Amino acid sequence: MRFKNGLMISAVAVASVLVLGGCTDSGTPAADPTVAAPTFEAGTTMAKLADAGTITIGTKFDQPLFGLAGPDGTPVGFDVEIGKIIAGELGISADKIKWVETVSKNREPFIQSGEVDLVVATYTINDTRKEVVSFAGPYYSAGQDILVLAGNPEGITGIDDLAGKNVCSASGSTSEKNLIAAGAVVLAAAGYGDCLEPLRNGAVVAVSTDNVILAGLADQNSGEFEVVNNPFTEEPYGIGVALEDDTFRNWINDVLEASYADGTWAAAWESTAGKVLNLPTPPAVDRYVR
Repeated sequence: MRFKNGLMISAVAVASVLVLGGCTDSGTPAADPTVAAPTFEAGTTMAKLADAGTITIGTKFDQPLFGLAGPDGTPVGFDVEIGKIIAGELGISADKIKWVETVSKNREPFIQSGEVDLVVATYTINDTRKEVVSFAGPYYSAGQDILVLAGNPEGITGIDDLAGKNVCSASGSTSEKNLIAAGAVVLAAAGYGDCLEPLRNGAVVAVSTDNVILAGLADQNSGEFEVVNNPFTEEPYGIGVALEDDTFRNWINDVLEASYADGTWAAAWESTAGKVLNLPTPPAVDRYVR
């Protein structure tokens, strides 16, 4: 995949985009009022949510392109659109979704406590997290990279250059753990947006997290920062649900695969992250067995 400003990142761009009719301004298809409401087996999470007619979804509120609070406080971005696709398949319209701001360190607690029904929040699937929550997806694959000041005054070209240097990342994130393992001195912030001022004032030499998040930050602050463009991990983004709710997890996987096939996933991308990044190939979902 290629940033639309010419920077390369590690995914393969597809040759064309499906053109959809009947879409909302957000990029997801408008509901057809002639289609019967979906029905689900009694006792499943899908049935509970469909009967309630509402769903609570955790997402980021400070991630340009993926989950960023709009002027009215409602988040917008690719993760938000994925949440809408799932809700729509439950017969729940976008105005019946309750969005809860979810940062890196509280994603698992929010799922475990039932504060949210699911989390779509640039949420990397890994084995440690699978011990406490379950994941559908992945629905996107990113890679951890490095954001520096424009012109790269420190000459940072990769993760090895960060050993012994002050670097900012989000508290509780996979990125924070990777930086510590590489020998960096990590300034842990509540969110990645909180890392920009320390980078501006020289308190840190870099910010590190997934390349698509960094691309959004650079795009939102044009001329101030640049992405090194040397990803050193693979970060499969998943949808977090309650541990061992395999029926719900597998149903979401079905929804994702259908969205790949019918073009709704591509439309969601183009209306959000696609304003900066080219359309990637959707990753195969991982129907793992616990």
